[in-house]
Amino acid sequence: QVQLVESGGGLVQPGGSLRLSCAASGSIFSFNGLGWHRPVPGKQRELVAIITSAGSTNYADFVKGRFTISRDNAKNTVYLQMNSLKPEDTAVYYCNLRQRATDYWGQGTQVTVSS
Repeated sequence: QVQLVESGGGLVQPGGSLRLSCAASGSIFSFNGLGWHRPVPGKQRELVAIITSAGSTNYADFVKGRFTISRDNAKNTVYLQMNSLKPEDTAVYYCNLRQRATDYWGQGTQVTVSS
């Protein structure tokens, strides 16, 4: 069994920053991907950013240059540093662990960007 616990969401003004964290526990294998997704109209969720256990990263075009994903393998924790936030970044952000072709999801953390 795998558990993902997110933290760090909140209300921030446009141009501000937030840092999300997600701690994974349970049956975690050494090779995996940890990432963040958010829902969009017409799709279940879209990828925001992902980082593998080897450190390879991938970002959605709409966050490149603004968001940075990182992880601490010893703690099985992934972070998302979100800078230059825009109102359109407002969403529930879900942590995702993908290992052995199986996806696990956290409960989500709300990010609201508003003045």
